[in-house]
Amino acid sequence: MSDALAGLRDYRTRDEHVIVGLMTGTSADGVDAVLVRFRGLGLESTHEVVGYRESPLEEELRREILAVARAESLPPERLMRLDAALGERYAAAVLELLAAAGTTPRTVDAIGMHGQTVRHVPRVDGRGVALTLQLGSAAIVAERTGIAVVSDFRSRDTAAGGEGAPLVPLADWWLFRSAKESRALLNLGGMANLTWLPAGRGIEDVIAFDTGPGNALLDALAAMASRGAERFDRDGRSAARGRPSQALLDELLADPFFDRPPPRSTGRERFGEGGAEQLIRRAASLGLGDDDLMATAVAFTAASVALAIERWVRPRGAVDAVYASGGGCQNPALMRSLADRLAPVPLKRIERLGVASESKEALAFAFLAHQSLCGQAGNVPGATGAQHAAVLGHVTPGALASGARA
Repeated sequence: MSDALAGLRDYRTRDEHVIVGLMTGTSADGVDAVLVRFRGLGLESTHEVVGYRESPLEEELRREILAVARAESLPPERLMRLDAALGERYAAAVLELLAAAGTTPRTVDAIGMHGQTVRHVPRVDGRGVALTLQLGSAAIVAERTGIAVVSDFRSRDTAAGGEGAPLVPLADWWLFRSAKESRALLNLGGMANLTWLPAGRGIEDVIAFDTGPGNALLDALAAMASRGAERFDRDGRSAARGRPSQALLDELLADPFFDRPPPRSTGRERFGEGGAEQLIRRAASLGLGDDDLMATAVAFTAASVALAIERWVRPRGAVDAVYASGGGCQNPALMRSLADRLAPVPLKRIERLGVASESKEALAFAFLAHQSLCGQAGNVPGATGAQHAAVLGHVTPGALASGARA
């Protein structure tokens, strides 16, 4: 008899698994898809990246994501259409990845799909329940590919009292822990977030949190300054031409968000298009041009990272090096500003630790799907504020199948 759950039911009996990880970040600029082979179970697993592919989001789809993320209210049908459209895009990204890798869906155990965040509402002063919404129909992805999908990772953590983010710290510890070096893993995505891995210590000692603004704010400023002609500040040229305003920077760093101790998270609701519009108005009142505003926004991101390390990490222990990943690594102005503010602590690219920056987040969600299918927790309570560790995600079965996998 056909059994769509056969491959998942015996998951723990096999030593080797193949997972696709999918990630679209807060910047909504593209789909990162990675094909990963795992050997072993849970935190004892090793991995091999078999293939990686980045697929830019079509401009119309990206505009709709950003518009929905900003909307104060909207018809449910609009959310439903975007959910379906993203499901189709994710499914296409998986099939394109597998074709490029010369393999078929029958060789893949599951897809770990984070989905596109369109709203993230943290707890207020550490109280209440965090709310978070990621779109991208798991049913459509499973239907189009025939592969089981693990999705909606954040909601179980919020149900357990957490922020639902950041969720990458478990993968950071699995990949990058060191017996000798205390490392800070800095992801420069739409928001910037940090994982601290103290040397020689276990997962219970890891802390992680959103430091504040990242690419979402910078990209919004670039798009507004160019009237939509540019998605981002290409090669950091605008920031490099400008001079940061210390007066405006001081105002930005006075945001109460930066006084909140971890665990904490944020989103483009605070550091996205709305924040960019406010910045533009304030810059005009100070007589700042576009380049000076961009330079100030870059300094804001870098200063908020340095402040977070100084205020919330150093009292707990040393930081021997900071390893950066994410789209912000492609911005030379941001990397220079970070290096200056973090000195004498060295700033390095994550590639120094053997993982490609562009695929790291997708790899993390492949690993989190693997964890879930192993029946093991995927969150780190010290990072999200959850009351306990929990198995994350919803599982959508793939195609009906009989017999062994091909």
